[in-house]
Amino acid sequence: MSDSVVVAGAVCDGGRLLAARRSAPPELAGRWELPGGKLEPGESGEQALVRELREELGVEAQPLERIPGEWPLNPGYVLRVWMVRLVSGEPRPLEDHDELRWLDAGEADTVDWLDQDRPAVAEAVRRLRGTPGA
Repeated sequence: MSDSVVVAGAVCDGGRLLAARRSAPPELAGRWELPGGKLEPGESGEQALVRELREELGVEAQPLERIPGEWPLNPGYVLRVWMVRLVSGEPRPLEDHDELRWLDAGEADTVDWLDQDRPAVAEAVRRLRGTPGA
């Protein structure tokens, strides 16, 4: 049986990366993550990401490219991350988060990221630094 997929977006705007602080479950509350959620049956990763970012943040977003790799989460789940461009809307913490923060590439280590998000955050920051105005 293959693992279930959780998708997350490294949402970038004006050279900044969006961080979302978890409000639940209790063991994750207060730590930061890239926003996203579970892939539903019949969805591609990109479709799930667009839906999740709409539900969680109230924005329209465009997945650009997947960051190579996948990271284990709870047993039976893996995390896959895409670079994402904000198309419209101002992100708001609608579900599962109590705060959002835009971070410049040099500020990415100022929040307590969930362990499984750290490799993708590091790669997103490398890409931000390599593509000014991304």
